Parts: sequence; C-alpha cells; structure tokens
Amino acid sequence: MFDVYSSRPEICELVTRSLDGESIETTLKINNEIFEVWYEPIREPSGNIRGVTGLAYEVTESRRREKELERQTKRLEEFAGVVSHDLRSPLTVAMGNLHLAQHSSEHKPELLEEVDQAHLRMRALIDDLLVYARNGKAVLSFEPVALDEVANMCWRTVSTDDATLCVETDIHINADYSRMEQLLENMFRNAIEHGGNSITVTVGEHDDGFYIADSGPGIVEKNREKVFENGYSTRRSGTGFGLAIVKQIVDAFGWEVSITESETGGAQFNFSKVKHSNLSEEQR
Repeated sequence: MFDVYSSRPEICELVTRSLDGESIETTLKINNEIFEVWYEPIREPSGNIRGVTGLAYEVTESRRREKELERQTKRLEEFAGVVSHDLRSPLTVAMGNLHLAQHSSEHKPELLEEVDQAHLRMRALIDDLLVYARNGKAVLSFEPVALDEVANMCWRTVSTDDATLCVETDIHINADYSRMEQLLENMFRNAIEHGGNSITVTVGEHDDGFYIADSGPGIVEKNREKVFENGYSTRRSGTGFGLAIVKQIVDAFGWEVSITESETGGAQFNFSKVKHSNLSEEQR
C-alpha cells in the first residue's frame, strides 16, 4: 500500500497515524480535486490493530459552490454598505434645500435646482449600483474628465456647511465620470466629517496625477493603510465605507493612492498613475 501511495506522502502519513490508533477526518487536494477523507483503524477483539479502513469523497464542486456563495454574500454586504453610504449625501442635500425652499419667503429657483441635481445623482447611483449587483463589478466607461468641473459639481452635492473648496488645477484625466463623482464625493465628505465644518479642502495636481488635501487634524502614520479597510472608522458614528469605496475605485482605475501630511498639517491623499487625457486647448 505504501508503495502505491509513495508519490503521495500525505496519504501515507494519514494511514500511518491511523495504524497507530488515530481516527482521522480531513480534506486533501489531489491533482486539483478536493476530497474529504476518513481513516479508521480496524481492531481485533483483543484490541490489536490489524489494518485501516479508508473512505474518500470527492467534493470539488460543492467547495466551489461554497466559495461562490461566500463571494456573493460578501458582495451583497458591500453593496448594502455602498447603497446606504453613498445615497445618504445627495439625499441630505435634497432634503436641506427643499426645507429652505419651503420656508423661504422669496422664490429661489436655485434651491430647487440643487434638489433636482441631487435627485439626478441619486438616480445615477442607483443605476450604477444595480449594474454592480447584477454583474459583480462596476462597468467602466473611460472618457476625458475635467477635474476642476467635476470637483466643483461634487462639492455642491455634499453637505459642506462653512467648509471651503480650492481647486488649483485645470487638468483633464482619463476616468469613468460616474465613478469619479463617487470618488470625489466620498473624499470631500470624509474630509468634512473628520476635519470639521470650517475645513479647507484643496484639489491640486502633481506630475503623476492629482491630490486632495485638507486643513484638518491629519491621519497618524500608523493608520494610513487602515483607513482604506472596509468598516474602519475612527468615529463612532462613521460607517467606515467612504475611503474603502475610494480604494475600490482607485483599484478599478488602475491608479494608486497614498496618504501624506498636507502643507497645513492635515491629510493629503495623493492619486498617482493617473492618465491625463490628450485634449487640445480648442477642445477644452
């Protein structure tokens, strides 16, 4: 028997252990197939062991289905988190502007325009998230995106209070527009939630991409990797999804993101490996 399984030392070891009196139940992978195996010592009436009985059951397909179910469950949890997190911001903006319009003695069409824009953003998010839920990944459509324009638009969809946005770049980058909106909205919301209502957020460029910096308290070096983990938050009321969503988008784009200290002592998120679009001045 040991000659037959000489090329499978793990099987020989299991049989040897069973011959020594051990009952064994384990899993083996043989030639890309997975088996659940059992070995049981065969005892004589005297108690002496005279052999081993073994049983192997091939479970490759069932294990594959288990892994797929785990993957789908994880995707569903992430989907639920993204839905609750990203829809909250435009919903808050819409409700706030609608409240102001209802209680204002003057006709202010710009308030209703903000409500309309927030509703359009929510509908776009819902459509994109449905695609994600059905396909398991977001469908990306890359195009030239004016960083200053999308940044200013996203700033209006976030509850910014007395915070200030400074956009110091006019570059065009190659990105999926909807995902870029999602990235910037989460970055702005994260900066305000952690830096306070009077924070200043700056969007600028560097040789390999762009950065988003703030004047808040910054992020200690030991936490700069953790902040991108799903569910990680330093605030009790935080969901821990904002920067995790940012990291997912960065990975989907093929970019990289790192955190340093900003010039004001706050946090600076550096987005690199970003492709600039080749728009001419006339096209701009």
